[in-house]
Amino acid sequence: MRHGKKVNHLSRKSAHRKALLRNLTIALITHKRINTTLAKAKALRVYAEPLITKSKSNDTHNRRTVFSYLQDKVAVEELFSTVADKVADRPGGYLRVIKTGFRLGDGAEMAMIELVDFNEVYNKDGAKSTGKTRRSRRRRGGSNKSEIKATSAGTTAAAAATPAAPAPPADAPASGEEE
Repeated sequence: MRHGKKVNHLSRKSAHRKALLRNLTIALITHKRINTTLAKAKALRVYAEPLITKSKSNDTHNRRTVFSYLQDKVAVEELFSTVADKVADRPGGYLRVIKTGFRLGDGAEMAMIELVDFNEVYNKDGAKSTGKTRRSRRRRGGSNKSEIKATSAGTTAAAAATPAAPAPPADAPASGEEE
């Protein structure tokens, strides 16, 4: 039984698992969004979020700690410069996992994992720029019922007052066609 064991071993030995998570984290930092299996995405979130938290305070100790996990100078520089600037005011939850369906080859459940602050579609600033606000819709309008009935009766009366155009005979050619 595996009571209380929270780590998903991903069917790999520890060195293979560490290398996998290291490479996925480097790819996530450089590309800001990657597609992988759901199990790897969930394990990656547990692995990468503490590193992003360490990057918020840019000092030598945190840089060396993160470098010991990633072993990639370019990714560490990217993490401490652009990523840390974007997530500076966020108290946690830097990554978002979105399920994307099942892989055709083996049926594995796939997911997209991305840095939350780098997606303009879901950003709150992007929603404010559209200018549209949501209205609450109610089932019963109350006083609006009499207005709706009056307008619908008025449109029916107006439609009945206008005569319809007579239909052309069946053997007559259409207006655009010649015989």
